[in-house]
Amino acid sequence: MENMEQEPIRIAQVIGKWVGGGVEAVVMNYYRYIDKSKIQFDFICDEDSTNIPYEEIEKLGGKVILIPPYQKLFRYHKELKRILKEGNYKIVHSHINTLSVFSLFAAKCAKVPVRIAHSHSTTNKKEKKKNLMKQVLKPFSKLFATDYMCCSELAGRWLFGDKLYDEGKIYLLNNAIDLHKFEYNEKIREEVRKELNIDEKTFVMGHIGRFVTVKNHKFLLEVFHAIYKENKNSILLLAGQGPLKEKIEQKVKEMNLDKAVQFLGQRSDANRLYQAMDVFVLPSLYEGLPVVGVEAQAAGLLCVLSDDMTKETKVLETTTFLSLNEGAKKWADIIGSATKQFERKNMLNEMVQKGFYIQKEVKKLEEIYRKLDTNDRKDK
Repeated sequence: MENMEQEPIRIAQVIGKWVGGGVEAVVMNYYRYIDKSKIQFDFICDEDSTNIPYEEIEKLGGKVILIPPYQKLFRYHKELKRILKEGNYKIVHSHINTLSVFSLFAAKCAKVPVRIAHSHSTTNKKEKKKNLMKQVLKPFSKLFATDYMCCSELAGRWLFGDKLYDEGKIYLLNNAIDLHKFEYNEKIREEVRKELNIDEKTFVMGHIGRFVTVKNHKFLLEVFHAIYKENKNSILLLAGQGPLKEKIEQKVKEMNLDKAVQFLGQRSDANRLYQAMDVFVLPSLYEGLPVVGVEAQAAGLLCVLSDDMTKETKVLETTTFLSLNEGAKKWADIIGSATKQFERKNMLNEMVQKGFYIQKEVKKLEEIYRKLDTNDRKDK
């Protein structure tokens, strides 16, 4: 009897709306590499999610549980509390930033002893309505959590405050990836360009991200427009989906860029798309630590990012931060001159050294979960 295999620790991962964004990518990256004989994930998602990889999750031994969206607060609370109670979870890991106040309150009511709030993002004054809700909920972010996690120093300090961060009470978990999957490959570059009918001499600016306000596609188009004026042999690749897609497509028509902008939709082969690009541009209004920024650098790409994101996003020396106040023309000029001096190469070793190697980082997460699980703490 003593040799009986111990059941893995089952962790309830509260995802919110699964729409193919960066947070979901981070959680799935860790899930793929975690030791599933010791730790298993169950994914609790809003029932209006659009992009859940059911097949992969079930294949890896996890479960997907759908609940009403948080907008239906009473139903959300009741259902989540029931699921957590019946599942007898010891750890809940909530990934919905300031909204974690709702999920972790349900977890406390269900007497889940370990309740992790994970900060993946920050905020920006340009998103007034969304910003207001975040500011209202932010003071409550610590209320029902027993433990704290963040993807970057900026995200951790923003949600949980300087005091907790300086006391070392927040676990910092990098948005690590499978670096081998993204490393620069000349052969794949040729293949993808062929598939997309792009000549080898064409200059390709790329962006991967949901069509939502925070990603700032309008500014991205203005930057590309300035580049296109100087060099007609340029193309902009846009991968992703989202509520503002039609608006951006309309804007492309108005700017007469139809022939130069390719909308690629939601893609599961981002690792291949990066190979075809010459520069990756991310002018977000805010970010925690964007996974796409890490992926693009792992692919050895020249990256130009807005400085409204955490400084840890700059992994490679060749990556440039720019202020959105500089304007599209300045961005275009800097991209133009940086491209002339840039020589693309394999950056695998640099990325490993900076802590973005998922095979190594996942061990940290396993350690955290094991430590929290053995802390036989009573509900608090």
